Amino acid sequence: MAAELGRLTPRDRHLLNLLDQHRTFTTDQLVDLAFGSVGRARNRLNTLHDRGILDRFRHYQRPGSQAWRWTLGPVGAALLAAGRDEALPRPAAVRDATARLAMSPTLAHLLTVNGFFVALTAHARAHPGARLVRWWNEARCREACGTLVRPDGHGVWSDDTRAGGGRAVPFWVEADLGTETLPRVVGKLTGYAALPPRRAYPVLFWLPTAAREANLHTHLHRAGLPDGLTVATATREHAAAPGPAGPVWRIVGHHDRVRLAHLPAPTGGGTSWDG
Repeated sequence: MAAELGRLTPRDRHLLNLLDQHRTFTTDQLVDLAFGSVGRARNRLNTLHDRGILDRFRHYQRPGSQAWRWTLGPVGAALLAAGRDEALPRPAAVRDATARLAMSPTLAHLLTVNGFFVALTAHARAHPGARLVRWWNEARCREACGTLVRPDGHGVWSDDTRAGGGRAVPFWVEADLGTETLPRVVGKLTGYAALPPRRAYPVLFWLPTAAREANLHTHLHRAGLPDGLTVATATREHAAAPGPAGPVWRIVGHHDRVRLAHLPAPTGGGTSWDG
């Protein structure tokens, strides 16, 4: 560990902190987060893997190979624990955690949530003036929301470019894989409506297909929205090119799509965000 401290670059430390907070990323996601090319990313990630700083896993896939999923290795987890003055985890415990993550039924959902925020980060890297100011994982969201609701993530998007108009927009994210019934999905909005005014952020549903989005809007039109709540939807297939920062968000009750930075400010007496 002492030897590794002198070999870690600032980017390496950044990757360790991201994996500590968000558990796992694919190779492509790490390229977007911190590297300029796939080749450079693979070389560095493989080096960190060989030194035990990172670990990786992937499932059998035919044809082709599934992308590696990267997570903390025994040395990386120990370095983070030492930096927090915590007991160092046993290497076997770190590997056990990786195995549980690899077999977790929620792995696809986690990668979808992380992919949403990675896409925003990649957009910001390519557009000076745009920035993902805040990115909370599910555990940090639970600390803020208590038992009222369990968001998949929370962020604050700031866009000072000409297209963005210089606005900072806070939001909650619900990443949908199409596995829940629409009444169950819509039922989550009751909890969001009960949050205090300072947490009354727009709720974004990140959906898999246009058909799922259309059905959700139909259901919401019939059921109605809780008072003071802004809900917007976008689909991963529709947003593939512009990404979630682009004009892909359809606010419930409207037909036009707007940029993430153009979502309406929170209502109910809350500030634009509490940062």
